[in-house]
Amino acid sequence: MREARFTHIGGPTTLIEVDGWRLLTDPTFDPPGGRYGFGWGSSSRKLAGPAVAAADVGPVDAVLLSHDHHGDNLDAAGRALLPAAGTVVTTASGAARLGGNARGLAAWQKTRLEASGRPSIEITATPCRHGPPLSRPVAGDVIGFALRWDGQEHGQLWMTGDTVLYGAVRRVPERLDVGTMLLHLGCVRFPVTVPLRYTMTAREGVALCRLVAPRTVLPVHYEGWEHFRQGREDVERELVAAPDVRERFRWLPLGAGVDIPV
Repeated sequence: MREARFTHIGGPTTLIEVDGWRLLTDPTFDPPGGRYGFGWGSSSRKLAGPAVAAADVGPVDAVLLSHDHHGDNLDAAGRALLPAAGTVVTTASGAARLGGNARGLAAWQKTRLEASGRPSIEITATPCRHGPPLSRPVAGDVIGFALRWDGQEHGQLWMTGDTVLYGAVRRVPERLDVGTMLLHLGCVRFPVTVPLRYTMTAREGVALCRLVAPRTVLPVHYEGWEHFRQGREDVERELVAAPDVRERFRWLPLGAGVDIPV
């Protein structure tokens, strides 16, 4: 059985190891206590540090960066890792800002990771809207990532990215056969913009899982920051009424690699 190893480092940051590849999502490695701005006069404090220090992550072949302009997806210590990564795949606007080894994608555009002795990985950018309708000019561009490589047994690996549940995300399973979801949750809210939300609620996450019907759901982006308004307990309460979805959820322990069939 083909497996990939997932190590949840904290927030959205996850190390994915498969077939010799080492991929890092949304690198955040700053210590706790800092306050970060998020636009519209909003800010948030980081409550927990990474479960694995940046110096202990080891070599990274590619960074999958859903967006570069929010500190809970790319902070100073995470940014310092980018030049050493083989490739950074992110939004087109983010790649223009980062330069160097960054490749920019819009929703449904593709790129490929290739290396001798490893299967190539096709990366498809998936749509995101990081807030309510008309919020894009302030919230900025965000993408998710769907990964496909030879030897997958259960469908593609999909990292949803920071998004609310809206039409374009609901239509993703019409175009992708998803086996494993890295599901961004958290119900992000800020006092200055209440009641507006900027990521999925637990209820929206469950609804999306019903649409996608993946084999495995790996929740991330729900702990470690004060602007995450729903954590694991909120998600588990929602799952009580959704046993068909609950059996697919795997809670990754922070800092420890878990092998998942892919």
